[in-house]
Amino acid sequence: MTTTVIGPGPRTQAQTDPADEQPPAPAPLRHNRDFLKFWSGETLSLLGTQVTTLALPLTAVIAFDATPEQVGLLRFLQLVPYLGLALLFGVLVDRMRRRRVMLLANGARMVLIGLIPLLAATHHLDLPVLLTLACAIGVFSVLFDVSWMSFVPTLVKDPKHYVEANQKLGVTSSTADVAGPGLAGLLVGALSAPTALLADAFSYLVSLVTLLTIRTPEPRPAPPAQGRHLGRELAEGLRWVFGDRVLRPLALVAPFCNFSMVSVWTMFVLYAVRDQHLTPTEIGIVFSASSVGGLAGAALSGRVVKRFRLGTVYAVSMAAIFASPLLIPLADGSKPVLMAVFVASFFIGYLGLGVAGVVMVSLRQTLTPQPLMGRMNAAFRTLLFGGGSLGGLLGGVIGGALGLREGLAAIAVGSALMLVPLALSPVSRLRELPPPTA
Repeated sequence: MTTTVIGPGPRTQAQTDPADEQPPAPAPLRHNRDFLKFWSGETLSLLGTQVTTLALPLTAVIAFDATPEQVGLLRFLQLVPYLGLALLFGVLVDRMRRRRVMLLANGARMVLIGLIPLLAATHHLDLPVLLTLACAIGVFSVLFDVSWMSFVPTLVKDPKHYVEANQKLGVTSSTADVAGPGLAGLLVGALSAPTALLADAFSYLVSLVTLLTIRTPEPRPAPPAQGRHLGRELAEGLRWVFGDRVLRPLALVAPFCNFSMVSVWTMFVLYAVRDQHLTPTEIGIVFSASSVGGLAGAALSGRVVKRFRLGTVYAVSMAAIFASPLLIPLADGSKPVLMAVFVASFFIGYLGLGVAGVVMVSLRQTLTPQPLMGRMNAAFRTLLFGGGSLGGLLGGVIGGALGLREGLAAIAVGSALMLVPLALSPVSRLRELPPPTA
């Protein structure tokens, strides 16, 4: 995205001062009130989302004695809306003001998540209802995710601040990863899994309030050109992603990344509860402790990108994601030893994700013009969460067919094989962020 600056008319050469020709340094993000409002609202919202991420499958496992296949189906239904709707929503988001869409999406998620403890309290909650609500929540999660990634450049304005903004949001996400599972484990243990979801419903209320107070004007999107229609606009977004030499390899690796992470996560919850007899609080401790890696990765990403070649940072951080699951099926010994190995595995993966996420989102925002931002983000969300939804579904199937430990080993080996295409990717050879696309 580029910013057009409207200033005084042209001056003669005698009037021109060379120093004046340099663009003014962009104001630091700490002075951008609306970005700070958005950032603070998302901090609490993401914390609540982490509670839901753990509380939903624990509700299925503990309250309804769900099988591996049913837990996999739950994860699939949470994520499959990305596969079917992200591209469509991307076109719609490029035609609308994004803040309004985000308000709608978070309002709907607040109501749907709030229904779960209400239905549980009135004895109307069962597994089919839980699966249906999980899918509906996923639909509005798609709408919000496609919108907020396209909205951030509107708040930040200057491409020079994209890495800083994405680093701050990455730290927020990783902080929620650290605190959320532990909080979820405590709430589930104290209140029951369905009741713990009230924390997430409240977090969406706070997010709605912060979005309503943002005052940065969002320009009216240009109307589609005459003769344009949905199919052509979808194709235009896909051509942009798969026609770019940097975006294309990012897009091709995306589904495998999420397939690995979600399938391992899905089987691990069952493996921890059924085979290793970890309590919800202990599972929360594993995820909270290991998520410190994501926090560290996001916090250090800006410095790492400045110090090392961008491609090297990308390759090493992605390698950590793909190789780290190998530790889980190898873990053996007493419960403290098992928990330490589990923490180490997820810590390494989250550390890589914290760095890689900042690099990938910054590349995507830099290389995509604003009119295509929604469709570009939608294409990536489709690939990322499409892979994740299949990972949840097949993870449950593999765990049911092979056994949980053997299934985790099979997924981990397949994940490690992704190191080969990663080493061959042109992204791994980049020296720095390319110049922004007009």
